Amino acid sequence: MPSIGVKLYSVFFKFMLKHRLQSRLQALENDAVGGGGSFGVTSRPDEETAAAPNPSFTDGVATKDIHIDAVTSLSVRVFLPDTCLHLPETRSKSRVGVSSSGSDENQALVRRYSYGSSNNGVVSSSNGGVLVKRAQNVDNSYRRNSYGCSFDDSNLKSENGTYRGYKPVGNNFRRLPVMLQFHGGGFVSGSNDSVANDFFCRRIARLCDVIVLAVGYRLAPENKYPAAFEDGLKVLHWLAKQANLAECSKSLGGTRGGVDLRRSEANLHVADAFGASMVEPWLAAHGDPSRCVLLGVSCGGNIADYVARKAVEAGKLLDPVKVVAQVLMYPFFIGSIPTHSEIKMANSYFYDKAMCLLAWKLFLSAEEFSLDHPAANPLVPGREGPPLKKMPPTLTVVAEHDSMRDRAIAYSEELRKVNVDAPVLEYKDAVHEFATLDMLLKTPQAQACAEDIAIWVKKYISLRGHEFSY
Repeated sequence: MPSIGVKLYSVFFKFMLKHRLQSRLQALENDAVGGGGSFGVTSRPDEETAAAPNPSFTDGVATKDIHIDAVTSLSVRVFLPDTCLHLPETRSKSRVGVSSSGSDENQALVRRYSYGSSNNGVVSSSNGGVLVKRAQNVDNSYRRNSYGCSFDDSNLKSENGTYRGYKPVGNNFRRLPVMLQFHGGGFVSGSNDSVANDFFCRRIARLCDVIVLAVGYRLAPENKYPAAFEDGLKVLHWLAKQANLAECSKSLGGTRGGVDLRRSEANLHVADAFGASMVEPWLAAHGDPSRCVLLGVSCGGNIADYVARKAVEAGKLLDPVKVVAQVLMYPFFIGSIPTHSEIKMANSYFYDKAMCLLAWKLFLSAEEFSLDHPAANPLVPGREGPPLKKMPPTLTVVAEHDSMRDRAIAYSEELRKVNVDAPVLEYKDAVHEFATLDMLLKTPQAQACAEDIAIWVKKYISLRGHEFSY
């Protein structure tokens, strides 16, 4: 069971959230909100904790914010790990996993083998999927980091230790995969620049060795469905546009010294055709959009799944961007026919059924409100989009004490039925947002979850092949 502290915080959290949601719903009924135009808001400073400092360089990760759409409030926060400047060092010691005869039995819980292993806590399902339960109290001294490296931030800090920004210089850059991260908050709260989301994205950027783009999508009820979903897709198109602009920039940079002027003029015309858009230097120097991963937290999982579907539909139209995998962390799925977990845990921690209904009423318009709306239920019959067999590999993270767990597991099972790599990681004694909530971010379980995600993701973003066993 969750600790007493978690239970008490859950009561306070639900009381405050319910009051805010009801206030917004009442204001919506009185036409006080919802008509503020399409610009929208991406955070609520009056309700959330203070935003994390930016730009900054902390824990080996540099950040900066970019407003990418002139007509809306859509923005991204870029998290660039300093491993873009050097390869991470490899530990000389072999990875943990082979224990001596006199070692503690608890070491058996340290490593997970998602395929064909009989380790403690691993249960293989009949359809090839794997349901993994992890004990909460695992000795972290036995856990391996996803890569062992000591960060050298001399290139990103000045002599007095103050962050002075970073501008790529030269051509010898290390290119990293790009991960689009969508924060949680029931579509009505949360932000990409909150302290908790900032901490989580830094952790993921370090462990996965990726550039993280935390998406600040528009919130409801000021902007209802499909605003948040469209914002997620817009960021993916912006990433493709940045890659193409970077290629144009390279072409323009090479038109010197006896090069055909007509070719130079053509390249300049192509660059001008993009309008006022500018090349983002971090992505141009270090980003590899051909290895793009989507990660969604809670309601962000719904957005990530939508963006993945649209990416499959677009196909080569998104070149050079290619979505190679997605991670759904306790997605905000619901449906008109309740699942076993929704019945058993209707009054679950942090987000109970009443709270979820309020959030969906604020997100969906009155005319299209339905618990079987395609945005809410991924398995609703007749849902538009590509067949499930074309979906990218999907890792689903669920918590034992989360009412939404069964529906997320059911979606993963449907993906596995059509031969999509879709493992499920279930964490024992965990609650909704156990790895991303501000109070729980620094727990061993949250750290272990991030490391487990990194192991799986590296299967699909590694340039050297699938050398990471999972």
